[in-house]
Amino acid sequence: MPIQTHFTPRLILAGAALFGMLLALGVHILGQRFGFNLGDLWVAERGGAIPARAAVAWWLISAVAFIVGYTTAILLHRAVSGQIPRRLQQMLIGGGLLLLIAAGQAASGSNPMPSVAGLLASIAALALGALMAFSGAYFALERA
Repeated sequence: MPIQTHFTPRLILAGAALFGMLLALGVHILGQRFGFNLGDLWVAERGGAIPARAAVAWWLISAVAFIVGYTTAILLHRAVSGQIPRRLQQMLIGGGLLLLIAAGQAASGSNPMPSVAGLLASIAALALGALMAFSGAYFALERA
């Protein structure tokens, strides 16, 4: 008789939130290369108007973190019960790692933002990514 492995919901929440937060940070780093800077919110030279690109960056990071947190929680829950083929698990892990590698490569170049604004934007992206990934994972576990 096979032994059934069981992950606690806290472990699934933590794993999904961490993976969602890392991918949200990766999207933030890649978004900076395409001009979607969160730091534009703290630049006062535009007369008080929030640039649309900064709003798109917030929504993009939020959406990626929520979707990745939700998907990761469902995949972790199903993987424990053996409902996901091993090949699909490896493909999904590889895709996430490729995004993180691309973000690392983009981060190694010159930074387009000043250091304080870049630091604040990165911390905001981490916090937003963690919150949205945790929310997505929580909703996924409530449905499971």
